[in-house]
Amino acid sequence: MKIFRAIGLTLLFLLTTLSCSGAAEADLRALIAKFATAADFSETGVIVRELTATGDPAVERPLAALAEGNLYIRAADSMVFVGKEGSDSIQLFDPLSGEAAGEASADDLTQIGVNNTLRRTIRDALGTLTLGSKDPTVRIAAANTMFKTPDAANVEPLDAAIASETVASVKALLEQARGASILVSDKPDADKLAAIALIGARGDRNAVSLLTSVEANASGAVKEAATATIASINSTLAFWDAGQNIWYGISLGSVLLLAAIGLAITFGVMGVINMAHGEMVMLGAYTTFVVQQVIRTSFPGLFDWSLVIALPLAFLVAALVGLAIERGIIRFLYGRPLETLLATWGVSLILQQAVRTIFGPTNQEVGNPSWMSGSFDIGQLAITWNRLWILVFALAAFIVLLYVMKRTPWGLQMRAVTANRRMAASMGIKTPWVDALTFALGSGIAGIAGVALSQIDNVSPNLGRGYIIDSFMVVVFGGVGNLWGTLVGAFSLGIVNKFLEPYAGAVLGKIVVLVLIILFIQKRPRGLFALKGRAVEA
Repeated sequence: MKIFRAIGLTLLFLLTTLSCSGAAEADLRALIAKFATAADFSETGVIVRELTATGDPAVERPLAALAEGNLYIRAADSMVFVGKEGSDSIQLFDPLSGEAAGEASADDLTQIGVNNTLRRTIRDALGTLTLGSKDPTVRIAAANTMFKTPDAANVEPLDAAIASETVASVKALLEQARGASILVSDKPDADKLAAIALIGARGDRNAVSLLTSVEANASGAVKEAATATIASINSTLAFWDAGQNIWYGISLGSVLLLAAIGLAITFGVMGVINMAHGEMVMLGAYTTFVVQQVIRTSFPGLFDWSLVIALPLAFLVAALVGLAIERGIIRFLYGRPLETLLATWGVSLILQQAVRTIFGPTNQEVGNPSWMSGSFDIGQLAITWNRLWILVFALAAFIVLLYVMKRTPWGLQMRAVTANRRMAASMGIKTPWVDALTFALGSGIAGIAGVALSQIDNVSPNLGRGYIIDSFMVVVFGGVGNLWGTLVGAFSLGIVNKFLEPYAGAVLGKIVVLVLIILFIQKRPRGLFALKGRAVEA
């Protein structure tokens, strides 16, 4: 008997719930139907506010469609639908459920018009509705929108949202949005002073923008508090701006390190001024493009692995081209640096033209894998994932190369040739092949640098041209052939460049850096970390 009674109560509860939800849906449909009788924009705005007042998330669909100009009235029965334009007709969808409701010609429908004022009303309405979303990211977006566009009418909805919010970080954003709305309301000065203190704790540029408008329109204690808070935030932002410039400099330094580290090997060991080094970078970037094209057409599921696949291939392609250049041209020109400069410059032009002939002169599309897309914030620092991964990759390449140079037999032979070529040859080291493999190694590293640079720069035949001068500056400043010098030189020049750019501009900043390096070389001709050995000191 108790079981039947429980079943009966459950059925009664379900029927009551369904009847209530049915009644609520009927009320919503009645409100939406009123759009068909609205005479002007102001009446449409009244209906928008009535829909918002229901607090039902289901009204987001018709309101969003109205803002985008996709809400229609069917002439035959004055019913309101969400419409999507097709090739010959307009497809109709139910404004609440989103279910397909047939189609109609444009002549049988009337589009509900909107103006800028109405769009702002709808935007604020959608922001209020999304405060109750189950997804925290949606609530965060709503809070940020309401902070940037404060309205006194938002105070009560925000109070309700704050009372029901369980996530501390979201609740803090909602309280800041409420403070912004209080500042544009007719609340007492005490409430506004508390709101200014709350917004000051936010400490970003949006807070400064809001408080600046308050400062311009307020008086008395509110104006003084806004002025003092703006000054405090600006001093904090100056600190974060310096940190942002350091991060940009480190990011640029990681790019310079990748581009210059291969040049440090060839220039240091062989004394060859390789003007085609930038084209090795360019070949690595185009290898990445080819790999991604094959993956897009044949194995789209592997796109996130495209850079991992491209790395060894780019190294191999650039290393083989470098080996061919060394065996075919450079080995006949050792001891004649001017002629190697001219010869490799000619090779660079040939490689650029070959790439133009094969791939065309325009930029090629190289996509970012999902794990290199987007950004995140640390305080007021904005850090993009692609730059962060390039920094990690540059340091990893440096560590691997340092291990090869210091801990392997080939690295020992390479350092022996650098210190004293004749003595190394007399000890049985095949110096021509050390030269060839060293040049191939330097070219291969430039190739994998091209893989990284393809994620932040345009992939074109001129890609390497923008890095060759900076690479030589890094190598000369750090000390020819010294990997630690290349590391310090790359990050030093990157940070100095980024601190000079706001004052001198990008071009003039590079000129200033070049002049500083020239003056430095006058005092230390061998750079920061000079190599030791009879050959290099001779």
